[in-house]
Amino acid sequence: MIASYVVNERALARARRLIRGRQYVLNSDWGDAQPQAKDENAFLASHSWSEYGEWHLGLTEGASDETKARHAFVYGDFRRLHRTGLIACHYRAAEWRHKEIELAAHDLLQLLDRSSA
Repeated sequence: MIASYVVNERALARARRLIRGRQYVLNSDWGDAQPQAKDENAFLASHSWSEYGEWHLGLTEGASDETKARHAFVYGDFRRLHRTGLIACHYRAAEWRHKEIELAAHDLLQLLDRSSA
C-alpha cells in the first residue's frame, strides 16, 4: 500500500518566507545537501517537532505527529531552501501520483524562479 499525504500548509508558508528572504540555494547536489538522519537528529535536539515539520511539504496521513514518519518531502537543509530539493519533491510526488504535493512543489519552484531571475 502506498502512503497518502496531505500538503503541509506551514511548510508552504515557511518556503515562501525563505524565498522572499532570499534564503535559498539555486544550484546544489541534492544527494549531498539533503538532510541525513544525523542532521535531522541534530535539528530536533534544539528545535520543536513543529519547526522540523516546516521543512517537509507533506504530512503522512495516519502517522503520529511527533515522529519522522509523519513528515515527508523535505525541501531544504534546515537553514535554506534548495531548488534541487523542490525539484526532488516535485519529481517524487509526480512519480508516485501524490498530485497535491506535486502541485505545491511546482508552485514553489515557479515562485523561486521568478524571484531569483
